[in-house]
Amino acid sequence: MSAPVLLEAEGVRACYGAREIIRSVGLRLREGELVALLGLNGSGKTTLLRSLCGLHRISGGCCRVRGTDCASLREKARAQLICYLPQHSGVVYPIPAEEVALMGRNPHLPLFGMPGKKDRERAHAIFEQLGIPHLWGIDFLHLSEGQKQLVILARAIVQDAPVMLLDEPDSALDFVNRHLVFTRIRAAVQGGGRCGLVTLHDPNFALAYCDRLLLLQDGGICEEVETAQAGCAELRAALSRLYGEIDILEHPGGYFVVKRSARP
Repeated sequence: MSAPVLLEAEGVRACYGAREIIRSVGLRLREGELVALLGLNGSGKTTLLRSLCGLHRISGGCCRVRGTDCASLREKARAQLICYLPQHSGVVYPIPAEEVALMGRNPHLPLFGMPGKKDRERAHAIFEQLGIPHLWGIDFLHLSEGQKQLVILARAIVQDAPVMLLDEPDSALDFVNRHLVFTRIRAAVQGGGRCGLVTLHDPNFALAYCDRLLLLQDGGICEEVETAQAGCAELRAALSRLYGEIDILEHPGGYFVVKRSARP
């Protein structure tokens, strides 16, 4: 029996002024799935995520979480269903790192409510899992960009929404922390009744950690690949649509994508 569908988008269109960026995108994410959204710069990956979570108004189609049309919900109710991790935090004032993470609890609190002891214990446990307990109590503005990204990821996990939309969560991280973050994201998705859609630039991290690849080109999904089932030829054919001439190297854990060097 297949897992239930948590996120379903049909015919989603999004524009900036008269310019259409997203053209009739449809997708489904099931519980326990971590799905990569790959595309070149300017392909509309961020716009699609922002459209799915209601931060950018769609000009057509619909997005449903557990069968509920998100457009019909108020912001707080929608945030209980979808969390969005942006590329940049947007925090520009002094605030302890743990308070940034605890913002993820706001959709679940009553008006003027404050996070309680259990909320803080859960946030601290997530800091431990992400390897950042030493950041507890540190001014968020004093952190490196990579540390900020880890705190924002903690906020997204604390939010406990069934759908996680993650926009390049590894963009400011070093090699070790990139693997740590994807390990934790995958664990959060698989262990908590969630699904995740993550934008990436590196197809190798997508192959290593994601169940499916969605390739975005010219505002639409041009290819969809099941990573566990795809062979070398299928991967090369699909990924070459985005990246041009590539080679697929096979190793004991799967496949690795390399760009062919230009030769004179």
